[in-house]
Amino acid sequence: MPVINPLFVSHGSPMLVLQNTAARNFLAGYAASMPRPDAIVSVSAHFEAEQATVVSDPAPGMIYDMYGFPRELYEIVYPAKGEPALAERVAGLIDEAGLAPEIAPRRGFDHGTWAPLSLMYPKADIPVVQVSVQPHMGAAHHLALGRALEPLTRENVLVIGSGSLTHNLHELRAPTGGMRPIDDAEPGWVKEFADWVGDRIVTGAVDDLVDYRRRAPYGVQNHPTEEHYLPLLVALGAAGETDMRGELVHSSAEYGILRMDAFAFGARSAARAA
Repeated sequence: MPVINPLFVSHGSPMLVLQNTAARNFLAGYAASMPRPDAIVSVSAHFEAEQATVVSDPAPGMIYDMYGFPRELYEIVYPAKGEPALAERVAGLIDEAGLAPEIAPRRGFDHGTWAPLSLMYPKADIPVVQVSVQPHMGAAHHLALGRALEPLTRENVLVIGSGSLTHNLHELRAPTGGMRPIDDAEPGWVKEFADWVGDRIVTGAVDDLVDYRRRAPYGVQNHPTEEHYLPLLVALGAAGETDMRGELVHSSAEYGILRMDAFAFGARSAARAA
């Protein structure tokens, strides 16, 4: 059975699913280049919990965790099933790693899950199990969380971290007032940070990626809070301790300050990038 490389995607604004952008088109086409998974484990920036929490809901509903968007967004339904048996497997792996998981028997799909998956797998015919982030536990914890999930990549399960390579929503307002246009130019502090992260991913500089708030240029400015960065570390960790390089599979920006980059991690990705 082939290894399915863990994936990090930037989901940006919920408008991702409605607007004709490079990031949307990438997500809509990328799944065709991958082995088809039997199941998906989604680690979304919009699912925060005190402990690593695994959703065992067999029929997750929808969570419209956004405000002030077009009505069409609130009518989207992503009817993928859950998979309680896989949820138990995921919780067991996290427990073996000493990370004290919890089970959530009921929780719907937030837009960090349904927005990218509705583009990648629009038929919603692959079961999805969700795992929370725990921002108060920091970056190293999320790398360890990802490493706990590594066996799933050899069981035809796609581990996908959904966040944003840059995510300072305070900067969405243009200096002249109003919302930045979607094709606005990137400020230097966004580009420099994103390029730094991308270089460390390709070269496997894991310690730098974990300690990004001290080592990266403009790390805190791009992530005033960490929840949108942490899914990247989960995806990186899920590649395993001997496979710590990744491949940039998409790069674009929206509204100037949201880099929409995506990375695949693991042996096959490292070989492509070499």
